[in-house]
Amino acid sequence: MSTNTLPDITISVQATLVDGDGDMPPVDWCADAVRHGLAQALAPDAVGQVSLLITDDETVRDLNREYRGLDQTTDVLSFSAEHPGHWEGAAESQVSEPGWPADWPLPDDEPPPLGDIVVSLPQAKRQAFQQGVHLRRELALLLVHGALHLLGHDHYEDDERDAMQRLEQSALLRIFGSSES
Repeated sequence: MSTNTLPDITISVQATLVDGDGDMPPVDWCADAVRHGLAQALAPDAVGQVSLLITDDETVRDLNREYRGLDQTTDVLSFSAEHPGHWEGAAESQVSEPGWPADWPLPDDEPPPLGDIVVSLPQAKRQAFQQGVHLRRELALLLVHGALHLLGHDHYEDDERDAMQRLEQSALLRIFGSSES
């Protein structure tokens, strides 16, 4: 679904960078990039909340090791409230992904959680440099990618990957227009 209206999703953004980072885009820009990703699959009147953590390699590596079984830094992790992630490590050491019970009591005015997105800003910077693109373009792609994972989109099969990439490109076009800056 592509519309000009972004869903009314509450995005809580936290940046925990060891040395701080002057390259970090504004929090509102990051939240809107997530909303553009969500808008590819949610109705404009959808409500919910997403937590976004932009952090360092070490934090992402620790989470990747604990919840995916991969002892390496990655660019983005998504922890969906509805859709389980993929475990890549040994079966006997699998840790269940953090989640929210469907019957979790929320205050009446509290939107339901969609999940959490965690991005390694240093990894995004390396990837942007390697690809010769602006950091904001790479970061937008990661935020959109993470948002689509929260909604159950994946890329392990060719048809899933193609569909997810089309949604990503549609969101990026809405974020940047035709300039892709």
